[in-house]
Amino acid sequence: MSAATVVLVGCGQMGSAMLRGWLARGAAAAYHVVEPAGVPAALSGSLGVNACRTAAQLADGLAPDAVVFAIKPQIADAVVPDYSRFARPQTVFLSIAAGKTIAGLARHLGDAAIVRVMPNTPAAIGRAISVACANPRVSAVQRALCDGLLAAIGESTWIDDEALMDAVTAVSGSGPAYVFLLIETLAAAGEKAGLPADLALRLARDTVAGAGELARQSSDSATRLREAVMSPGGTTVAALDVLMAETGLAALMERAVAAATERSRQLAS
Repeated sequence: MSAATVVLVGCGQMGSAMLRGWLARGAAAAYHVVEPAGVPAALSGSLGVNACRTAAQLADGLAPDAVVFAIKPQIADAVVPDYSRFARPQTVFLSIAAGKTIAGLARHLGDAAIVRVMPNTPAAIGRAISVACANPRVSAVQRALCDGLLAAIGESTWIDDEALMDAVTAVSGSGPAYVFLLIETLAAAGEKAGLPADLALRLARDTVAGAGELARQSSDSATRLREAVMSPGGTTVAALDVLMAETGLAALMERAVAAATERSRQLAS
């Protein structure tokens, strides 16, 4: 178990998922969780978890190794300043607030070590993909600590160009919602084609899950995997003639990712 002390600000869906992963993997020795609505009962009694409802309730002598902001971007500017008292060379601030830039966080935290991260909701089952970007003040030790915190919820990778984070947010941060919509619409289409609703949903859900796992484990590209399902003149080709039309899925996905990217930029302003 790591000997680190972590302050988790926000214990909603993503914060709870992160805390569950940290507890399961022993990512730190102590967790101080700040959540106005209260920490979920299943987590509040866990060994090493100290819960409070405001930043003011954190102990004066507390010197965390990491402060993690798992909060909505709309409230970040109001919340982050409450933690500036922890800004010291030994503390790294890790933010998952979508669209909030390192410079924007630094306006409240000063010359602090700051890491901006975009995870996604599969963190709840330890299957997130997180992308992180650090400012120059983040040490190798602090980066390793962040790696450990992120490993508890899935896989992670680092980028040097923070400008890419808006597109990252649009692809992987928002991406699970696109996949869930695919399940919804595929099931609805199956039901409209005559399948019972429960069977259509099961087929859609398990097909998407199975195909995703195949793509993850296979060394073949997504294009090769798609082509392997297609037989000349067959049913898959008939469907893909629709999905791959000029106004089909590719055009819609391009517009969707562009809209999410732009919204991420707006949230940063």
